[in-house]
Amino acid sequence: MVVCPLDFRYGRKPMKALFSEEAKLQRLLDVEAALARAHAKVGTLAKADADAIAKAATTKTVSWDRMQEIEREIGHDVMAVVLALSEKAGPAGKYVHLGATSNDITDTATALQLRDALAILEEDLVQLKAALLALAEAHKRTVMLGRTHGQAAVPITFGLKMAVFALEVHRHLERLRQARPRICVGKMSGAVGTGAAFGPKALELQELVARDLGLGYEEASTQVVGRDRYAELLALLANVAASAEKMATEVRNLQRTEIGEAAEAFGDRQVGSSTMAQKENPVTSENVCGLARIVRGFVVPAYENVPLWHERDLTNSAAERILIPHALILADDLLAKLADVFRNLRVYPERMRANLEATKGQAMAESVMIALVGTGIGRQEAHRLVQEAARWAREEGVHLREALAADPTIAKALTKKGIDAVLDPDNYLGSSVEIVERIVKKYG
Repeated sequence: MVVCPLDFRYGRKPMKALFSEEAKLQRLLDVEAALARAHAKVGTLAKADADAIAKAATTKTVSWDRMQEIEREIGHDVMAVVLALSEKAGPAGKYVHLGATSNDITDTATALQLRDALAILEEDLVQLKAALLALAEAHKRTVMLGRTHGQAAVPITFGLKMAVFALEVHRHLERLRQARPRICVGKMSGAVGTGAAFGPKALELQELVARDLGLGYEEASTQVVGRDRYAELLALLANVAASAEKMATEVRNLQRTEIGEAAEAFGDRQVGSSTMAQKENPVTSENVCGLARIVRGFVVPAYENVPLWHERDLTNSAAERILIPHALILADDLLAKLADVFRNLRVYPERMRANLEATKGQAMAESVMIALVGTGIGRQEAHRLVQEAARWAREEGVHLREALAADPTIAKALTKKGIDAVLDPDNYLGSSVEIVERIVKKYG
């Protein structure tokens, strides 16, 4: 019986494959093989025995079913892997897991999974940034209404909005790359971190295992890798998810009927509502928002897993089996969906212009104020004059142009031609185009 939606509704195959039971088993076996090779290099195990263990350490030899059978009998998952591998390694089987504790194997195997998962997420972020930069370049001169507090502000360009998003994604890429060496860390230091069971060459052995697997290692550990590392991972994913929801929410708002400036792609055969045939809903963006909230929800248990008792307890185990794969699978899923939204986004410049003009010049109030200051009127006085003119225009339902022309002080300072110029949104874009061009060139 299938219960979890990840099994049938959410998640992409490459990421889900990393957290399948067979994939987990293979990584556990990879660590056991690396441990055997390290023992051979430091002289605590014959090379032939290490080779025999490494050769058997594959799911083609050690089956998931056999491991499960043993676990049901003994009630210990890692020892079940050890015994299943020992069965297939021949006489060398008696050396499997030599000196190790369970978390030497499981935490290092998890590091292998995280390394591969972060590679997928990195590519997701690269693809999302590329989609945003393409929109920024294409619409660097597409004028639209800027909004603050849900109200009309001053003009911007759609390209600038996308450039802001692209930079945010780039920062997440930097965070991921910076965090990777702190997150992808294993250990091979025994029951409480002393390495006593590995003998006098324990430190060398740990370095060899880490180098063999391409991982960092915990230089001083308890029985487990420090859970602050996993907390950092979940915090990173939560931050990414928050940005994804921010961007998806913008799409949802721009697609609102009364705004209508951009919209998700909508297939010819796609259905928006079972009863309202006209509906074209931003369902993918809404899905991104919903999944992002789940990802952020995993942050709390990740931090609660940090304060384990003494050298460790088992309170983190069950939570991590759920939160790590779910958070990574959902983060990958929502990032891929969001990139697809922006790659295929429908943009409506004419509607953007119409919404800007619908403010009847109110969105250009700052432009008028700055122009008045340029004529010698004090900034505060200019602000008062424009505020009063804007209020009068709203109350009378007329264009700001009429109110400005009716004010003797403003009319004296600005000619009719001058008023028309400062009310033209195309004349008040500041450095928007240059900003976008710089971002595209630098980060594209």
